[in-house]
Amino acid sequence: MTELLAERLSRQASEHPDTTAVVAARARVDYREFWSRVTRTAAGLGSMNRVAVLPTSDIGSLVVVAAAMYAGVGVVLLHRHLLPKQLTRVLELARPGAVVAAPHQHRRLRRLGFDGIVQTAAALESDGRSARAHLDTELLVGITSGTTGEPKLFVRNQRSWAATLDRSDATFDIGRQDRVSVPGVLDHTHFLYGALHALTRGATVDLRPIGQSLNDGATHLYSVPTIAWDVVRSGIGPVASVREVLSSAARWPRSGRGALQEIVPNASLVHFYGASELSFVSFDRGLGAADEHSAGELFDGVEAEVRAGLVFVRSDMLFDGYLTEDGVVDGPVEGWMSVGDRGRVVGNRIQLLGRDSDMLIRAGLNVEPVAVEAALIAIPGVAEAACIGVPDARMGEAPAAAIVVSGAAPSSDDIWRHLRATLPSPSMPVQVLIVDSLPRTPRGKLDRRALSDVLRAQRR
Repeated sequence: MTELLAERLSRQASEHPDTTAVVAARARVDYREFWSRVTRTAAGLGSMNRVAVLPTSDIGSLVVVAAAMYAGVGVVLLHRHLLPKQLTRVLELARPGAVVAAPHQHRRLRRLGFDGIVQTAAALESDGRSARAHLDTELLVGITSGTTGEPKLFVRNQRSWAATLDRSDATFDIGRQDRVSVPGVLDHTHFLYGALHALTRGATVDLRPIGQSLNDGATHLYSVPTIAWDVVRSGIGPVASVREVLSSAARWPRSGRGALQEIVPNASLVHFYGASELSFVSFDRGLGAADEHSAGELFDGVEAEVRAGLVFVRSDMLFDGYLTEDGVVDGPVEGWMSVGDRGRVVGNRIQLLGRDSDMLIRAGLNVEPVAVEAALIAIPGVAEAACIGVPDARMGEAPAAAIVVSGAAPSSDDIWRHLRATLPSPSMPVQVLIVDSLPRTPRGKLDRRALSDVLRAQRR
């Protein structure tokens, strides 16, 4: 029988209530108290269909999310990179019964234009009973991360998350007595999922900065290549206690993995490919294949095939669809789904050859170059603009732009002031270069390779 996330948490709280469940910067809580807070918060959610949460790396954020998942209330996972108009749009579509954030996040929501009541985890607690989730109950309404245009809200149900937890149990070596470092902010689904999975295994989740958790004997590290890079450069280590590093987001180069391996010499380095809509697809261990396109072997129960160059995936972990005014639409078709990655499938292994769109991934966050270009063209005096991804040692890739100006050219300060006011931080270009003309192919299209050469030469 499939066991839901909350049922797994309840079992751990029952079997070892005195074990520390979560350690945060200023507090810690054992499983007995954590589960008590979850059930009381679930009761406080009443008959809501959804609750919007802007989480930080604190115990209260985990309590609210777990409580909603226990009560069958969909979690609308807000993130700190939203623009005001995007937050408004998300709340219009999702219609949550409450908006919840830690007290220090209330000012951020006000800056984003939200003028309603902001609840805290503690304020929601109530006596009494709550509703209970079922396999097909909505569990999560996430927002495609870092985009600058119309937000896309993807919907996952309890069944798909339960299946994903099963894969984690089978693939990752996490159990009781382990200490799982989750140093990324919980508004990133990779880190939120990592914390919740660790709790279903009876481990201790450490939400503190990575230096503190590694120095206190972390056995596992949820990471992205950016965090791994920061660890290498920090001078930490070697840290013998870490047995496993669980990484996602953009490709993790062999050089970066090798550098981290020296810091955590006893760790198995696991990097997995997936997407918000697909969940887990494939993974590899160690330094990864020498083939720069390899994304490893498929998770158990995942099928992949290529149609017209695009990778399509089928598994029991896929999302339901996107939330719109017309309901949940554009989900898997006959069980299959693609997110626009080009690639090849060889046996049970997959290779990725880039995106079908021009979207780039900066430190795990999606950036649409067209939106960066639109922001630049909106500046008086900018006649043309082009944005592409350029390699970045820390973030994998980052947006960089070239512009053609006419008439009264804007000053550098004007350009950056406008971009800061218009774009979320992941979409801010690392470079804006003024050129006489944009390089074009013989057919008049932007020559991205030539533009990359120009930008790279200027950055040296």
